[in-house]
Amino acid sequence: MSRVVIIGLGIFGTNLTKKLYEAGIEVIAIDKDKEAIEGIKDFCSKAIVADSSEKGVFESIGIEGDDKVVVSFGEDLAASVLTVLHLRQLKVRDIIVKAPNEEHKVILEMVGASNVIIPEKEVAEKIAKSIISPNVLDYLSVSEDYVICEITPPSHFIGKSLEDLRLRSKYNVHVIAVKDVLTDKVTMPTPKGKIKDSDILIVIGKSEDVDKLK
Repeated sequence: MSRVVIIGLGIFGTNLTKKLYEAGIEVIAIDKDKEAIEGIKDFCSKAIVADSSEKGVFESIGIEGDDKVVVSFGEDLAASVLTVLHLRQLKVRDIIVKAPNEEHKVILEMVGASNVIIPEKEVAEKIAKSIISPNVLDYLSVSEDYVICEITPPSHFIGKSLEDLRLRSKYNVHVIAVKDVLTDKVTMPTPKGKIKDSDILIVIGKSEDVDKLK
């Protein structure tokens, strides 16, 4: 995997840096705050004090086009925009930017961010889903229409096979994997395999179809 560069070491940037480094990924952490860099230096491959909004800073650091870069400045739109523009000048293709709201997201996409995330919104959506549908353990939006969900099978699913349940024809939902919570083992589903009470179904489908299944 290519290097990951994290720019901005607030709560989001700091935790992301630590998680990636723990997973064995080469991570470069950048922030203009010396104290933030001092606090992260033992949890990344390299920690650099620098202001990413200044032109030429990335050339001196050695950022390359195939690096994956995450920009996390919170409310500071100007710093995020300048950073994205500088990265684009270096032909960096994969630029993920954290934004506080939809207005910032639109602007950041216009200046060249390849992916803009709003963590607070996504977390709120997940919590809302868990409250509305308690049998949904987790979900991931893969497009405006499609989601991937982990679903606890209802009692009348237990002991039946996917062939018996005909989820694809009834709900237009596809079971892409089955996870056994006792062994933490994930397997590919088979038409005749029986669903156990320790199983979690990992399904993909349009949001409205998955809602019908839930």
